[in-house]
Amino acid sequence: MKRHRIHAALAALVVVLSLDGGAVPLDGAAASPLLSTMQSELQRNFDGLKKESTPPYYISYTVHDTTSSSLRASFGAVDQDSDSHQRIASVEVRVGDYTLDNTHPMRGDNGSPRVGLFALPLTDEDAPTRVALWRATDRAFKQASEALTRAKTNITSKPPAGQVPVPDFSKGGAQIFSGDTASYKLDANAWRARLRRLSAPFADDPLVLEGLVSLSCQADNRYYVNSDGSQIADGDASCRLFIQASTKADDGMDLPLYASYFARTPDGLPDEKELAGAVRDMVGLLGKLRTAPLVDPYSGPAILSGRAAGVFFHEIFGHRVEGQRQKNADDGQTFSNKLDQPVLPSFLSVVFDPTLKKLGSTELMGYYRYDDEGVKGQRVTVVDKGILKTFLLSRSPIAHFPESNGHGRAQIGFVPVSRQSNLVVESSKSVSDDTLVALLKEEAKKQNKPFGLLFENIEGGFTFTSRSQPNAFNVMPNVVYRIYTDNRPPELVRGVDLIGTPLAAFAKIVATGNKMDVFNGICGAESGSVPVSASAPSMLVSEVEVQKKAQSQDAGPILRAPERKRKS
Repeated sequence: MKRHRIHAALAALVVVLSLDGGAVPLDGAAASPLLSTMQSELQRNFDGLKKESTPPYYISYTVHDTTSSSLRASFGAVDQDSDSHQRIASVEVRVGDYTLDNTHPMRGDNGSPRVGLFALPLTDEDAPTRVALWRATDRAFKQASEALTRAKTNITSKPPAGQVPVPDFSKGGAQIFSGDTASYKLDANAWRARLRRLSAPFADDPLVLEGLVSLSCQADNRYYVNSDGSQIADGDASCRLFIQASTKADDGMDLPLYASYFARTPDGLPDEKELAGAVRDMVGLLGKLRTAPLVDPYSGPAILSGRAAGVFFHEIFGHRVEGQRQKNADDGQTFSNKLDQPVLPSFLSVVFDPTLKKLGSTELMGYYRYDDEGVKGQRVTVVDKGILKTFLLSRSPIAHFPESNGHGRAQIGFVPVSRQSNLVVESSKSVSDDTLVALLKEEAKKQNKPFGLLFENIEGGFTFTSRSQPNAFNVMPNVVYRIYTDNRPPELVRGVDLIGTPLAAFAKIVATGNKMDVFNGICGAESGSVPVSASAPSMLVSEVEVQKKAQSQDAGPILRAPERKRKS
């Protein structure tokens, strides 16, 4: 079963402070003692294993030196305050050759490929780092050799029917790069006080069961070397502030709301006045949701806000153009045979661009310079005016596409595969928001519906792409309105899940708004959790299907809530 999820709440509340200084290319030698040690030890181990009967043809080392701070306040009191510093390393060893190696996908094997993951000493001292890398490389080589034997047996007994043979890995040139070292400065005392003030208003409503505001800061310095000769040292830093609250309806339905803010420096986050307004609005909206009517299953026209449309495209389109799905026999392969054919309305194009740091004034989480296989990130137009042109590619080739386009990504500890970066949906058929609402009402009247739906906000979504599961999606909105065709005002409703199948859904997009919105979050799939963004205008869809959201069986509290007195 392949299930892929993007979720605001899963964004690990990461805060990384990216630096504005220019990158400096390395001139042959490593930029840091750690990188130099990694390169030297990799070469020593690579040379030492050449005498084995099945020697490695490729080795890579990745080290993440991460400093982080996390603060959280709930109902006006700090309940989490932590700092950490760690060095986590991984080793990838490939045995066999570029055509067939130990990573070869095997039919029926739905596990996520893993690589050796281990802690490194927090020192640039040469000896302890070498020992850790040596032991990890030895383990990884033994595991890779066993995996290659299984792969060869699988190929002999179960040849993939109707599948064009493609190599398991592509050759890559040496990339030599040194960027800025990431760091951050956090005034912890000031932020503790700010989070206490921001979370305190949740205590004003005794029916708010959870009310917290958190801030996470992380400086992640990545060091990467491989046997192709690549040496990459680059730092990233970011900030994420997260507001979360929940209540329960009388029937027991959980009603969560989220708001998240991403920036590359703490100063890039909204000021306290704006955040306090967001908290007050959230408290008010929770009260309205508790008494909002429950939606019955519905099929009809709807508007997806920009954030909802972004997640919609991430889930039902983005995962299906990730390259490795086109060669995996167990995958649904929705678009494998659709190259140079229309897959979206002709007024839509879809771009994935990891080099994009901002869209307008909004910073994007899916930005990176080099992917996790040492390939430079590239802007890729996957769909041009409705026509499918290419796929997102890692160094695992697919038919007709032998080389990576810089989208090999992984959480440390996983083997990189092709993944999304910054998704941007572009439209040549845009109208104002008022016109889009008017078109929604017209469409509802055509279908003899008393209303259409407006999906204003979402908490996330997931999709299935395996052949063994229905190739469906589920986007989980948490703020939905009925837009009536008469003069009644919009009506807030609850308990809705947006469901469907991809090809049917794409054909129903009839117009878009003229303003872009951004969803920043963390996407979980085969190679772990990676940061992404999805940007899109609001969209009018002539027909969507909604079902009732799964409902908790737990009733609300029996006991009265204690009095929550706030200090003035």
